[in-house]
Amino acid sequence: MAAALALLGRAAGLANGARQLFRGCGIGRAAEAGCCRAMSSAERPKRPLSAYFRFLRDNQPAFRQQNPELNSLELVKKLAGVWRELPASQKQVYEEARKTDWRKYEEQLAAYKAQLTPAQAAALKEERRKRLAKRRSFRIKRELTVLGKPKRPRSGFNIFVSENFQQSKGLSPTAKLKQLFETWQNLSSSQKQPYLQLAQDDKVRYQNEMKSWEAKMVELGREDLIRSREQRPKKKTDTAQEGSKASLRESLAKLKLKKSEE
Repeated sequence: MAAALALLGRAAGLANGARQLFRGCGIGRAAEAGCCRAMSSAERPKRPLSAYFRFLRDNQPAFRQQNPELNSLELVKKLAGVWRELPASQKQVYEEARKTDWRKYEEQLAAYKAQLTPAQAAALKEERRKRLAKRRSFRIKRELTVLGKPKRPRSGFNIFVSENFQQSKGLSPTAKLKQLFETWQNLSSSQKQPYLQLAQDDKVRYQNEMKSWEAKMVELGREDLIRSREQRPKKKTDTAQEGSKASLRESLAKLKLKKSEE
């Protein structure tokens, strides 16, 4: 532990030295933050494995040797089944190992955070925010796929690319796309028309499928996935608000009428 703290102390000294060097050379805070982020990300302690993943790590080589015909996914499913049937006393061994490593992790993490500069802490916080947002976006996309949300319509250019990608010139996919984009730009309106018509047809397909899909989501109680407000059922609060607005308008009209009579 003392050796780890000494290493962290030296790392903090290096970070301070780098910071002074940046400022001495007139480099801005953005460059300083980039350097600090790189240093701190590399030093951050790794979270210990859970009891289940420890079991997978320890038993996967032997299971793979015993079941060479299984692919990785099938092997993990088989191990998961074994884990479910494992007696509580055997699972406890992996759980105790996790607890021991977790205590070490908390000590290392506290020492790591103590030597962070404000710039490093802010950079790590932003990095974590982006990582969580990306993970959340992935979960939403996966859920929409499971629920069968229709694929978005393709543009005329997308259809042109899909039909001509294989025979296009270029060593890399990027080079092929570049060449196809230039070809598309040079096509006449009449040459583009068939692709644009297909794109229009695909747009109609998407609108029809989305209408049916959103109606299905309403039936399932998943109004949160609906974009179109027309599909959303009106809430009681909306009706109450409309009634109060009508009452207010009626009161204002009566007030105006009374003033005109006076």
